Amino acid sequence: MLRASAINIVLLIVGVLLFAATRPDTFRVQRTASIKAPPEKIFPLINDLRRFNTWNPYEKKDPSMKGRYSGAASGKGAAYAFAGNKDVGKGSVEITGSSSPRQVSMRLRMIEPFEADNHIEFTLAPNGEMTNVNWAMEGGSPYPAKVIQLFFDMDRMVGRDFEAGLANLKVAAEQ
Repeated sequence: MLRASAINIVLLIVGVLLFAATRPDTFRVQRTASIKAPPEKIFPLINDLRRFNTWNPYEKKDPSMKGRYSGAASGKGAAYAFAGNKDVGKGSVEITGSSSPRQVSMRLRMIEPFEADNHIEFTLAPNGEMTNVNWAMEGGSPYPAKVIQLFFDMDRMVGRDFEAGLANLKVAAEQ
């Protein structure tokens, strides 16, 4: 009886590990919001990391987070290294591309709670008196992440943060 239970547990674990191996090698999370402001007003709130951090949902998750700005004041080369609580982690973000007033690309390198190297893209598309702001992040899914993603929905977890951030950006831009 005990031996049969042990065999079933081993088979379940092997099944989970095999299933994880079939998962995609990359991930993408994205959310969009319509903001009643022109792209020219929204763009500086993303392209300047100091202004970005006034509405960034991760900055709000840890008010005592330690951060250090470096590089350019805004645009390509602007960087921010951070170390926060378990909800934020430790890493850095750098603006890798900037095309006013339509697009900002960033590289997010996480050290803790896990290592990651992700690409972030903000695109701003005018739509009448509104601007559609799209926030997307993509990166690789190494095998351990594939296993974790079987139990935690990354799109839902990160997507909620993106939705909160876009709501904060909407408030800031519509003032």
